[in-house]
Amino acid sequence: MRCTVFGTGYLGATHAACMAELGHDVIGVDVDPGKVAKLSDGVTPFYEPGLEAVLRRNLDAGRLRFTTSYAEAAAHADVHFLGVGTPQKKGEYAADLGYVHAVVDELAPLLERPSVIVGKSTVPVGTAAALGERARALAPVDVEVAWNPEFLREGFAVRDTLRPDRLVLGVDPARGASEWVEQQVRELYADLLNADVPFLLTDLATAELVKVSANAFLATKISFINAVSEVCDATGADVTVLADALGYDERIGRRFLNAGIGFGGGCLPKDIRAFMARAGELGAGHAVAFLREVDNINMRRRTKVVDMAAQAVGGSLLGANVAVLGAAFKPESDDVRDSPALNVAGMIQLNGAVVTVYDPKALENSRRVFPTLNYATSVVEACERADVVLVLTEWDEFTALRPVDLESVVRARRIIDGRNCLDRDVWRKSGWVYAGLGTS
Repeated sequence: MRCTVFGTGYLGATHAACMAELGHDVIGVDVDPGKVAKLSDGVTPFYEPGLEAVLRRNLDAGRLRFTTSYAEAAAHADVHFLGVGTPQKKGEYAADLGYVHAVVDELAPLLERPSVIVGKSTVPVGTAAALGERARALAPVDVEVAWNPEFLREGFAVRDTLRPDRLVLGVDPARGASEWVEQQVRELYADLLNADVPFLLTDLATAELVKVSANAFLATKISFINAVSEVCDATGADVTVLADALGYDERIGRRFLNAGIGFGGGCLPKDIRAFMARAGELGAGHAVAFLREVDNINMRRRTKVVDMAAQAVGGSLLGANVAVLGAAFKPESDDVRDSPALNVAGMIQLNGAVVTVYDPKALENSRRVFPTLNYATSVVEACERADVVLVLTEWDEFTALRPVDLESVVRARRIIDGRNCLDRDVWRKSGWVYAGLGTS
């Protein structure tokens, strides 16, 4: 089949490449000529394991191309995926739908045949219905809007697209074309459905709420164990063992019960805030008021690590040499949007320390956000003459570290494990002062 994907950021570029991998004829569309040129040359503008190979394979096969031309895209297909960003509005919790509206406003008047716009972006509930009205008012032909939320995890995006946990499609049952829309989407995902990926057909509002609800639940689980870790610190309990015990309960499970410096990235923080904002607009703000505390707990973890660093070097960070291992918000990503690791590094510098950061993939993005930090090209370089070492992103390179790797270069054997990802017994037995979160 033929389809288009509007937006070539993390979501759009991945979806376009993977739809081509499924055998479809795909055009990716973006208003940024630089992005289009890079992708057309087989280069991804961000780091995602496995994506560049998929991209190049399908460019070479002629199933995938990129353009800035909306007219070319409108003429190419009847199914148009919407994968642009929905960032947080400046000074507000609400999502900025400007990019979503811009695509519909430019695409709809150019449509030549009955078409469907399939939303992938994470949007506030009610957006799809409003976009349908907007598109039909502008289009010279019949146009439908459906919603097919994405559930991508950075670092696993290709796998999550080609073998997702589930496929959700929201349609407007009051519209006579809803069966046609479902048929089109089922054909596009035929390989996945043949592989027994669950397919859930819902109304538009439910499909929109699935993604934000999933993110809100995940954020709540992470903040719950981080709140418990604060109690563990106050009592001398061990949050890691506690989480292991909780994880045996099949109602709870062990995943995402790792206490640490909290979540970040381009999705969870802004999505739970947009969820709160939209619930408030609908008069249901009280129902998700707990998410405000989820957010507060998450942000409090960052200041906790700054305090731990100050305590480690004698109470004041002024003049201390601090090594920060990790800048991306999670491993296997170069994304530093709302990164706890980079935020902590910046706060420590503001307290007067000399901070040197190393990350295997995110240094370039980090420099753009925090140009005043020092950056190293290896773990050893970052840790030279360090008074304290902070592990803030759980890259395999860092979790595999052993005390002997660093003890000849640091000035003091002190390490703070911001992800509870190191073997603390090994470090303590080697004479290091080790501090974790909730593991005192």
